[in-house]
Amino acid sequence: MSEYRSPLLALPGAVEGDAPDTGVAAHYGSIVAEQRRLIAGEAFVDLSHRDVFTVTGPDRLSWLHALTTQHLESLAPNVPTEVLLLTPQGRIEHAFSGIDDGENVFRAHTEPGAGAAVVEFLDRMRFMSRVEVALDPSTAVIGTATGWQFVDRAELAGLPDRLGAPVGTWAHEALRIEQGMPRFGLDTDDRTIPNEVGLLNVAVHMDKGCYRGQETVARVYNLGRPPRRLVRLLLDGSVEHLPPHGSEVMLDDKVVGTVGSSARHHELGPIALAIVKRNVDPSATVIADGVAATQEVIVDPDAGLHVRAAR
Repeated sequence: MSEYRSPLLALPGAVEGDAPDTGVAAHYGSIVAEQRRLIAGEAFVDLSHRDVFTVTGPDRLSWLHALTTQHLESLAPNVPTEVLLLTPQGRIEHAFSGIDDGENVFRAHTEPGAGAAVVEFLDRMRFMSRVEVALDPSTAVIGTATGWQFVDRAELAGLPDRLGAPVGTWAHEALRIEQGMPRFGLDTDDRTIPNEVGLLNVAVHMDKGCYRGQETVARVYNLGRPPRRLVRLLLDGSVEHLPPHGSEVMLDDKVVGTVGSSARHHELGPIALAIVKRNVDPSATVIADGVAATQEVIVDPDAGLHVRAAR
């Protein structure tokens, strides 16, 4: 477990989050109001526990383009992008969000504690390319109503004076789940392929050249259907607890999936993301840790059939 503690935890009402979000505030005492302030653009989220790294050098974008799922060789300056690194079998191995300065630095952030592994992998793949990869401990991440941004870590304590009082990660997570955006390591496992979790055309560019794992992504997209699919669960609001990460999703006494992340949304009530088997009826009510839930489709059960000729 990381020993990092944000200076913003010293603010009144701050309650530290649980793993993987230790070191920053889960909330500051007003959960629903915090979500509404974030949506209104009146607050920011402290995400300074996330790992930041840089890729520098003249070959950085063409090199990253060749390695990853994203089209990066012509990435415009200051445009945020989502990126995946896949195994040769097409499973998600690393995920990060990044931005290029248009001059010499591509800077990215990833899950807490995952940065060293990403840097190690990328460093092994440099070969003759003119690039350098390193962790960037002097930079932190914050979330806003419109996305995220990098800040100087030394300036964290003074951000409330400029941006207003912060809100906790619970607010950020509730809005992420509402948007159906999976979080690496929470809503994915070591078998997840991008097709299963709605990341095609988000973190996977469908018209770029070869990259590691592309064969699986393309084959499932063109010829098959993903074996599992991401859904949003609208949970029974009369039950007090939220299904924890890893809870089994049941249908007719059969395990059909697993809960990833869950939260209480200011309008939708308790919600969660889960990965279920592709053939689960989208209209069926499922049970997650004893809580009844209806499904909202994020990944179409028939994804992959769009190119098949009618018979």
